[in-house]
Amino acid sequence: MTEPAPSAPRTPGAVLFDVDGTLVDTVYLHCVAWWRALRQFDHDVETARIHRAIGMGSDRILDHLLGSDRDKSADDEIRTAHSTLFGVYWDSLRTTPGARDVLFAVHDRGLRVVLASSAAAPELKALRRALDAESVIDTATGSADAEASKPAPDIVQVALKRSGLQADEVIFVGDSVWDVKAANALDIPCIGLTCGGISEAELRDAGAARVYANPRALLGELDVALKR
Repeated sequence: MTEPAPSAPRTPGAVLFDVDGTLVDTVYLHCVAWWRALRQFDHDVETARIHRAIGMGSDRILDHLLGSDRDKSADDEIRTAHSTLFGVYWDSLRTTPGARDVLFAVHDRGLRVVLASSAAAPELKALRRALDAESVIDTATGSADAEASKPAPDIVQVALKRSGLQADEVIFVGDSVWDVKAANALDIPCIGLTCGGISEAELRDAGAARVYANPRALLGELDVALKR
């Protein structure tokens, strides 16, 4: 019996983008803000450990850094301190190389541009202002839209629902292993970017289908990268 020919690669209906670290250069700003917030409450955590945790939502990062069996009575205050400290940078945020261009390029190819972020509403507003790409953004998510943050796939599921697409119709772009894990939990191919400071090896080990240095490098191979 003749085996059926493999199906040809197809272009997705939408591209889901993480924002922090992927499209806006915020990872190390978050590291410093978390480091200072933790120090205010007598937690001395190495910035290298904090860096590897960026991409998790604030509902998970403290358990990851401090352990889940600790006294959690000050958690809300620590998160508030981080938000306040990070907020100092909002007016000076800059995009990662090629971020705005890749959003317009995806839109120009007839695909939906979806921001799958777990940032709180005020922070997401600042990130979108830095991107300056409102005319091509189809929809966006924030921390209030999901019960659990990355690496749980909740935010990605919300983004799918809002875009009216299924998991097999999209591709995800992110900069952290938590992005890759969230996408892979739904069998969505994830393109990893190293502009958030996570190495190609780490992203590939987590399951990234392709890895590029930044959105500009992705843009240079966009038509190839978008084939599922």
